[in-house]
Amino acid sequence: MRSVVERVIAPFAVDRRVLALAGARMADGIGNSFLIIVIPLYVTSGVVGGTAFGLEESMIIGLILSLFGFLNSSFQPVTGRLSDRLGRRKPFILAGLAGLALTNIAYVVAETYISLLVIRGLQGVSVAFIIPASVALVNELASSGDRGGNMGVYNTFRLVGFGAGPAVAGAVVNLGPYALPGGVVVNGFDAAFYIATITATISYVLVTVLVSDPASTVANAGADLSIPVLDRTGPNLLDPIFTLGLASFFMATGIALFATIQPQVNARLEQDATWFGLQFAAFILAQVALQTPIGRACDRYGRRPFIVTGMVLLIPTTLVQGFILSSVLMFVARLFQGVAAAMVFAPSLALAGDLAGAGESGSKLSVLTMAFGYGIAAGPFSSGALVGYGFQVPFVFGAVLAVFGAILVYTQVEETLETTAPVPVFGDD
Repeated sequence: MRSVVERVIAPFAVDRRVLALAGARMADGIGNSFLIIVIPLYVTSGVVGGTAFGLEESMIIGLILSLFGFLNSSFQPVTGRLSDRLGRRKPFILAGLAGLALTNIAYVVAETYISLLVIRGLQGVSVAFIIPASVALVNELASSGDRGGNMGVYNTFRLVGFGAGPAVAGAVVNLGPYALPGGVVVNGFDAAFYIATITATISYVLVTVLVSDPASTVANAGADLSIPVLDRTGPNLLDPIFTLGLASFFMATGIALFATIQPQVNARLEQDATWFGLQFAAFILAQVALQTPIGRACDRYGRRPFIVTGMVLLIPTTLVQGFILSSVLMFVARLFQGVAAAMVFAPSLALAGDLAGAGESGSKLSVLTMAFGYGIAAGPFSSGALVGYGFQVPFVFGAVLAVFGAILVYTQVEETLETTAPVPVFGDD
């Protein structure tokens, strides 16, 4: 029995600070992912009014969701560089979580499109403090032999939260209003915003109590903010970290096409918001199941094979979503799209971590997290703009981007991890 238990928990046997940070990100991920489902419903509920800038509701939703990603991504190189300069990660994570909690509660009093834009924009800036510092901390607590596994564990817990939110967000809204003690009645939307606030607060407490900066973190005040585009030392045209960033952007754009067009998806498949939440969560479910084993495997067999295979698999799994007419089949398509993304995400971060110099984790890894954030922003905006030309058009666009991403990684990224002698994996005899 003990052997069985040890094998179950072995994949998560990492530095306790990585595990604590992963748990904290799981908590704030629940609340943040709630909003991806709730905001489109809130905009179309009739509660929100004011100036619509002459845009259709789908474009307003896309603008609100995209603003978060654009500001989040734009500020990540700055916050990542600042954390490198100071040689500190924890204060940046706490500042971002505090901002996230405050902006989540602000939705309760937001009743205009402009107020939603402002709040979502501030949330983007807040999360820009969290992401680069978090992945830099994980990177610095790992070595080249277990970096993929550490990134996998971190992403697994984070994605559990991100997947759990959409799975229940629609139900939380639909089951409201809620009668509380003292005669207080809370509608479904406010209940969702309160839950998001509570989860961000829990995350703040966990980081405060259980996470600390590693003693080995090196301040690197001499580096600049520039992102190398060309490969100045290797055999390829493009810098490998920049190439991984482009691939991450293309991947994120493709997987985020789904969020904005919830009304069109529901109408096409004749389903309700609960089904949409499950389909959205299917993508996350696959990543939760595979991030850690793929991370461990790329420590043993190399990063590049997983990244290339994942980008290739992303092509058909994105394209088919534009032609499906069944709720169940859409769930399956999203599930396999999640498998593709899992093969790209942790190995890409691990490879970038391998390439980052001492004290450069925040700056270098922020290239990937920035690119991913831009993709998450570009996806909803693109689908909101393209769906008017036909339901299939956004997904064809996403598949074409995946083709370019696969070609770039295959031709421009070299393997850096020595794989002739496999490294030990937790749980091996």
